Amino acid sequence: MTNLPSACIIGAGSSGVTAAKALQERSIPFDVVEMSDRVGGNWAIDNPNGLSSAYRSLHIDTSRERMEYSDFPMPKLYPTFPKHTHVAEYFNAYVDNFALRERILFETRVERAERRSDGVWEIALSGPAGAETRLYDALLVANGHHWDPRWPEPPFPGSFAGVEMHSHFYRHPDDFKDRRIVVVGMGNSAMDIAVESSYVAEKVFLAARRGAHVIPKYLFGRPIDQIVNSPHIPFPVRRRIFEGLLRTYQGKMEQYGLPKPDHRFGDAHPTISADLLSRVAHGEVHPKPNIERLEGDRVRFADGSVEEADVVVYCTGYKVTFPFFDEDFVSAPDNDLPLFKRTFHPEIDNVFFVGLMQPLGAIMPIAERQGVWIADYLTGRYALPAPEEVRAAMERERRRMFKRYVASKRHTMQVDYDEFMLDLEREMKRGHARAAERGRPPGVEPRAARAEA
Repeated sequence: MTNLPSACIIGAGSSGVTAAKALQERSIPFDVVEMSDRVGGNWAIDNPNGLSSAYRSLHIDTSRERMEYSDFPMPKLYPTFPKHTHVAEYFNAYVDNFALRERILFETRVERAERRSDGVWEIALSGPAGAETRLYDALLVANGHHWDPRWPEPPFPGSFAGVEMHSHFYRHPDDFKDRRIVVVGMGNSAMDIAVESSYVAEKVFLAARRGAHVIPKYLFGRPIDQIVNSPHIPFPVRRRIFEGLLRTYQGKMEQYGLPKPDHRFGDAHPTISADLLSRVAHGEVHPKPNIERLEGDRVRFADGSVEEADVVVYCTGYKVTFPFFDEDFVSAPDNDLPLFKRTFHPEIDNVFFVGLMQPLGAIMPIAERQGVWIADYLTGRYALPAPEEVRAAMERERRRMFKRYVASKRHTMQVDYDEFMLDLEREMKRGHARAAERGRPPGVEPRAARAEA
């Protein structure tokens, strides 16, 4: 019997597998529960669990060097912005390199996660061997937040005679050949779908309720996420530099016929596309204001214009969902779940969230650091601040976030990659010192093994 707490990790995507590695390195007993028959989560296209939103041409919008785990570099033969197949291959290589595969319960679903009065987690599972319940001391939630489609709220009035679909279900532009397509949204998926469709569709309209700053993947020959990214440079200074570079490089959005953004660069999650501005300038993608009404085989837009359409694609984001929790216990109404540095729940000391954020940058290195942080906590190497300090820090973070970003369900868990990584590093150092002062007791008492005995 170990004197360390046991843990269950929900999900073997990019966040779950790196958290598993951190626990394994600290000799913490754990299981990873994965619905699918493979690792990679969202990046495993046509994933049998039905939750992947990857499409055939999908490439990551973060450069290779910025998304790789710290001790497992991506192969240099990969392109600067890898395709989904490269990313899935990389995750499989990571799992095998660190001997994590045998710790994963594949094709197994968490039906219910319930915390007992003694703090022990009862995890109800269903898998190839049937239903069973396992007990754990800690629960790490890494089930992702790009799998439960969010449709327009409220729905657009009227009815549509054609096909209405969410971008989650998009796979290939050939499905739109010789058809008239309305793409709704100004995020990265909307850009990709509008651009790809414009090569095969009869006509493509890009409808949005507000403008966005569309930025290229490369700027003056360098990956854009590798330019002016030091967290030691204040954000207002970095923003002014970027605004100047973008004005010089590509001009204003209005010059291409796109709506003028109602916010400054950096006040919303960035929209990245190497091709959209060119397709708009060539008259192959037609910008429109938001949909006002659906009228049979036509769509009426907010400017009064009406266009025939065969397909409406809603690129309207996702809901943050935890189907294994009772909603009254843990949920994220309007995608908002307040956490201490996007990891620790302020009221439940043995549940942790990995990768539940929307970073300006890659999520994988952040999840890797979160995993190490949680492992340090479970083994007593890290200690949290006092509860009132945790709450005060959360309030400061939330005030800064809501002050900076456009009010939207998309901007409830934003972090700036470089600043956040530095912040986690500093907090871990402070917590290591606190733990040493307190004698390094494990952050969670190991009770589950005793309960099962």
